[in-house]
Amino acid sequence: MDSGRLVTVWRRIIALSWPVMAEQTFRTLMRTVDVLVTAALSPAAVVAIGLADLYARFPLRIGIGLGGGAIALSSQDTGSGANANRDETVIQSLLLGMLAGLPFVAGGLLVAPALIGQFPASDDAIRLGGIYLGIIFVTAPARHVAIVGARALQGIGDTTTPMYVNVFVNVVNVTLSVGLGFGLVGLPALGVRGVGYATATANVLSAALLLVALYRPSSPLTLARPTDPTIATQLVRVSAPRAAEGLVSELAEFPYNALLLSLGNAAVPAAAVGGAAPGDVINAGFQVGRRVYQQVTGPLSRGYNIAASILVGQALGRSDSARASYEGWATAALATLSVGGIGILLAAFADPVVAFLGFGSSPAALAYGASFAVVYGISAPGLALFSALSGALQGAGATRLPFLSRLTGMFGFFVGFPYFAVEFTTLGLPAVYAGVVLAHVWMGATLVLAFRYTDWAGTAAGLLRERGSLPAEEG
Repeated sequence: MDSGRLVTVWRRIIALSWPVMAEQTFRTLMRTVDVLVTAALSPAAVVAIGLADLYARFPLRIGIGLGGGAIALSSQDTGSGANANRDETVIQSLLLGMLAGLPFVAGGLLVAPALIGQFPASDDAIRLGGIYLGIIFVTAPARHVAIVGARALQGIGDTTTPMYVNVFVNVVNVTLSVGLGFGLVGLPALGVRGVGYATATANVLSAALLLVALYRPSSPLTLARPTDPTIATQLVRVSAPRAAEGLVSELAEFPYNALLLSLGNAAVPAAAVGGAAPGDVINAGFQVGRRVYQQVTGPLSRGYNIAASILVGQALGRSDSARASYEGWATAALATLSVGGIGILLAAFADPVVAFLGFGSSPAALAYGASFAVVYGISAPGLALFSALSGALQGAGATRLPFLSRLTGMFGFFVGFPYFAVEFTTLGLPAVYAGVVLAHVWMGATLVLAFRYTDWAGTAAGLLRERGSLPAEEG
């Protein structure tokens, strides 16, 4: 491999991805602060936020799916110079996102407590989780618009504007979470409810600011009238597997969390956790450990995912599949080396890192949190490889392949393996830990094969041709 060319591509990847990484660092920090605030309140509050987030990630995943369609089509049309199609893609994806959020508004108003009550958690955790979930669901349309707007800008190569908007919004979110959670700087002490209000405020604010950014006078985008059904159809075709991929991941969390809660009841004596529900403690450890992992590696993975989508999509828009392939592999290599390396360091120093970032959690929850941080750290190379190549395939519009990889990884290994092992062996928690590693290794390996052997470039060419976005000489 030409080392000079590789370094040049890596520099471009970093130039595109660092704003996304900065933005995601603040977003992940906001979620970490939420965990820390609730950990200082009670173990039940941590579980409440964790269980509510299982449902709250459903609108998030749908938004990410629609954002995936927006970045795929907008990056391809940017590469091919089909600006009119690009502009219509953006407005149609925004409208689809807003409409897709409306059912969650109804859910937040009507059934949020009942949804949390499906878990065998303590009464206090169920009550607090229902309050938090209801607040978050009501702002789902705004969250969708914010995600799609950010992805649309990133698809045309502008990763800095979404960074500025989301860093500012997340600072507001963190400030309000602490202030409303504990009643600081003259604000009322609302506990979990205050943390929910902070996140809801951030969702609405980010949507408004990104809409302004999309259609400000200096933006290359123009407000187009949505008239082309082909673009709408393609958005759904590309977005649906991407959204389904995320939904599969979230659905797997339900039996997984139920398994952790049942193991905790058997494995942790109530006296050892100060009278807290034993299942709450082990689940709280999982929430803290995974949040620590996401804080230190998630921003990088998301940055590489977006950079790969932009580079591959724009190269395919120029009908340069060789360059798309090279830049996809280059992104995957950089992601594996950097994110994987950080994950291994986390595994080596899990105890002090979890103790620092999990400040306020009970000693028992921190102990479990450190174990989960080790497991996620060990599996980081596989997950980084999956994230980068998933972004590359997304840029091509080949979103079914990452969906199939995640589906089999989550239900075959993340959930299926530990359930089987717990039912038929005496492994207990070690089987849960092994399932995390196996799932992430499987997901990374399957996407290596998919990117190497499937005709994802042909998929992109078909999409471009269908919506009339190929360069004029090839149309």
